[in-house]
Amino acid sequence: MKKYILLVLTVVLTLPIQAAKKEKVQQVDSLGRKIKTGWNFGALPSVAFDADLGFQGGALANIYYYGDGSQYPEYIHSLYAEAAYTTKNYGIFRVNYDSKYLIPNHRLTLDATYQPDAMCDFYGFNGYQSVYNQDFHKWKKDPAKMGVLEDYQSRAFYKYKRDLFRFAADIEGTIWKNIKWNAGLGVLGYMIDECDIDMLNGKKNVYDPATDRYAQKAMDKNVEGMYEKYVKWGIIDKNEALGGWHPYLRLGLTYDSRDQRTCPTKGIYADAFFTYTAAFNAKYGQQAAAGYNHLQFNFNFRHYVPVYRDRVTFAYRIGTQNNIAGKSPFYMNTYLNTLFIQRVMYEGLGGANSLRGIMRNRILANGFAYANVEFRCKVVTFDIGRQHFYIGLAPFFDLGIITQPYELDEKGIKAAYAKDVLEATLSTPSEDRPVPPLPLGDYFALDKDGNFDHSRVYMPHMAAGLGLKAAMNENFVLSVDWAMAFDKQDNAKWANFYIKMGYLF
Repeated sequence: MKKYILLVLTVVLTLPIQAAKKEKVQQVDSLGRKIKTGWNFGALPSVAFDADLGFQGGALANIYYYGDGSQYPEYIHSLYAEAAYTTKNYGIFRVNYDSKYLIPNHRLTLDATYQPDAMCDFYGFNGYQSVYNQDFHKWKKDPAKMGVLEDYQSRAFYKYKRDLFRFAADIEGTIWKNIKWNAGLGVLGYMIDECDIDMLNGKKNVYDPATDRYAQKAMDKNVEGMYEKYVKWGIIDKNEALGGWHPYLRLGLTYDSRDQRTCPTKGIYADAFFTYTAAFNAKYGQQAAAGYNHLQFNFNFRHYVPVYRDRVTFAYRIGTQNNIAGKSPFYMNTYLNTLFIQRVMYEGLGGANSLRGIMRNRILANGFAYANVEFRCKVVTFDIGRQHFYIGLAPFFDLGIITQPYELDEKGIKAAYAKDVLEATLSTPSEDRPVPPLPLGDYFALDKDGNFDHSRVYMPHMAAGLGLKAAMNENFVLSVDWAMAFDKQDNAKWANFYIKMGYLF
């Protein structure tokens, strides 16, 4: 999905809320940073345009309370709210609360999010074992080819509709010094279907029978994308094809010696936890949904190495997520479990929240591992009024691999594919006549004998790029990342841009 983004960034950075006493800046800390006290408010309105999602308008805001500043740059309370919506049904509606002081000696995080997504990415299972062809969903720019389908299939070829509701409550307590216990519960509600082609096409992008052509970037409802084919061929079971509701319980341990949470300059963060997820789905009944109860294990290790005071930091993260019991529905394997919800979405693997530069959800499997490496540099620090700012750069490298692939029924898939071809060929010509499927090699990587190429499953997916950071008071961080995938199967575009809040890890 090609994006044309027009971004208006107006940061309201000088709105400290006054308490009974006028806020005053206290002495500097051991690193020479001026200590913040009292309340602080930051807001970021934005305007954007996306060729598939339409115009977007919204805003996000973060309120911090530092108290007397004795724990700065740690905050006492943080309340984050975000609301954004587009003209074509993509939105973010989220409220998040985080505090280590509401419950004494415990960290509590609450998060409620609703995220409708009219065109969620779906590139098939097992990474490189599924073939990606940019021409199938990218419209030809050559004027001589306008309205001629050729390789072009549909802008929704690698998409499906996914609306997600999430509620999470997570708590952390201390066992001994830097060793913590963690517990959490929540619910994930997935509402899934094929893309609404009529809505996405709009009134202008229609078929013209006089010329037997489609308007620019129009989509033919009879062209089935990867998601529809996976359902038709039985790769995605009908009991998971439309989503479901999944309450979960999470337990784990954490070691945390970081000097701060938002932008650590030294220390280690490591966690290991289990997530048990149940399932229920009114459409197919409790018995069918019970087959998707499952247990997953996650391990994460982050290390922050100071190179020069707090100005230059070498940071890296390694992690893995694996299914150890039961069956996880395909749409939940795109979700990267975490002990604390700090951003709107945790996609794994591929995209702004896991592997920058690689297409969102490109690596879809039962289990995976990943690594992120960054060299964080605070280039400029300055004050405006009583607010403390820095501008930073962060070159990075991201990598992901599959550890638990899907076991595809090659014989069954080939039989379903052959049946699909026959039905499309013998169908009566009409406006709704199904379009014959593409050659099997356009969906799956095949070896020289025409069999599924299993050697490509475990090949690493890699990308690299550069991040620009603009931060206020150490905690309110605007990130602009540029990244490029090493392999065109991960992203044929030469670069991707991401604009988000906070650091990746």
